[in-house]
Amino acid sequence: MAMPAPVTEPDIREEQRAVSHRLWRTVVHDDPINTMNYVTWVFHSYFGFPLPVAEQRMMQVHTTGRATVSRGPREHMEVDVTAMHSYGLRATIEPLSEDSDAEPEAG
Repeated sequence: MAMPAPVTEPDIREEQRAVSHRLWRTVVHDDPINTMNYVTWVFHSYFGFPLPVAEQRMMQVHTTGRATVSRGPREHMEVDVTAMHSYGLRATIEPLSEDSDAEPEAG
């Protein structure tokens, strides 16, 4: 009798599981239209950041051109990006990478 071949699970499934559980971030980008006070107000009213945190994130956008304002599952980040667009801010969603730990945490 022949020995049955061992059954192994394909690596693809593990990769799919990792992708489905990946965290994402919402990034707000600098623009020449919105005032610093308005951006601070948006961060404070939508994300509920305390005013000092909202001001710090606004200054990060102003000085570096971008700031991470939220992190989490992709679906939640899509909601946040859509909200930022509704306020007239430029925002994108990006996968959360290991090197993004150097950025300040959201609220």
